[in-house]
Amino acid sequence: MEGGNETLTTDFILTGLFPNMKYVTFLIYTIIFIYVVAVTGNFILLLLTWMDLRLHTPMYFLLSQLSLVDLALISSTVPKMAINFFSGTKSITRFACGTQIFFFFTLGGAECILLTLMAYDRYVAVCNPLRYAAIMNHGVCLQMAVVSWIGGILAATAHTSYTMSLPICGSREIHHFYCEMPAIMKISCKDTSKYELVVFVMGVIFLIIPFGLILTSYTLIFLTVLRMNSPQGRNKASATCSSHLTVVSLYLGPCVYMYMTPGSAHTPEQEQAVSVFCTVLTPMLNPVIYSLRNKDIVAALRKLLGKHSVSKENA
Repeated sequence: MEGGNETLTTDFILTGLFPNMKYVTFLIYTIIFIYVVAVTGNFILLLLTWMDLRLHTPMYFLLSQLSLVDLALISSTVPKMAINFFSGTKSITRFACGTQIFFFFTLGGAECILLTLMAYDRYVAVCNPLRYAAIMNHGVCLQMAVVSWIGGILAATAHTSYTMSLPICGSREIHHFYCEMPAIMKISCKDTSKYELVVFVMGVIFLIIPFGLILTSYTLIFLTVLRMNSPQGRNKASATCSSHLTVVSLYLGPCVYMYMTPGSAHTPEQEQAVSVFCTVLTPMLNPVIYSLRNKDIVAALRKLLGKHSVSKENA
């Protein structure tokens, strides 16, 4: 609906995480615990890929970029949510709101591109191992990281600019625990149906096309693995690829639901549940999924803990 008198105040009001839930305090403490686990897990992965020379490979370089994205993604929402809950305040400035939206789309877009490039890395490693070192050299890895971040920034700039230019003529209450584009579009007095089409197109570019490329990569990998004579090589390839496919499914699935279905079809509670999954649970699960079945990371962690225990004994 067009028209209406735009409200004079520039601050928004965040209703918080499931405000009508009976045991919301328990949920907040659970999310804070998940946040600590996610930060610790991703920081350890970053530390291991930096310190252990065996992990100075293209796959682990891309994995370290994913950990960096996850660290920033969960830190862009949970601390503000916790501060608002414990302080009793619900307001967020227009600048802080725009900043949250920008970082959310930058990091989300970068993660979609990174997951696609990680699938390509695995495709080259399994299907074209003799040329792997030449194709996935240091320069190419750096270019992949830069493309991921620039792609995310471009998408975030477009979405943030549009969202923060929307007129709000009534209540500035956002039914969410952080500033999120669909939630703000719902309280705008401007007809956003045309931009919803733009969001759908962006979803095709950042979600459907990457998913198609990832699926193609892993189909080719699966066919190659079936022809492998070495059971050890087959098991290693299967373990690495299954971990990656799990992460892809956990991240892209909820994002498709959120951004590629009509906003009117979602309730605020459904949007918050999907957002918790994408921005809180996934960053916590990623390092766990990649570590549990990855012998290189487990060995690097044991080596690091061994050094730490030896240094304590010497002291």
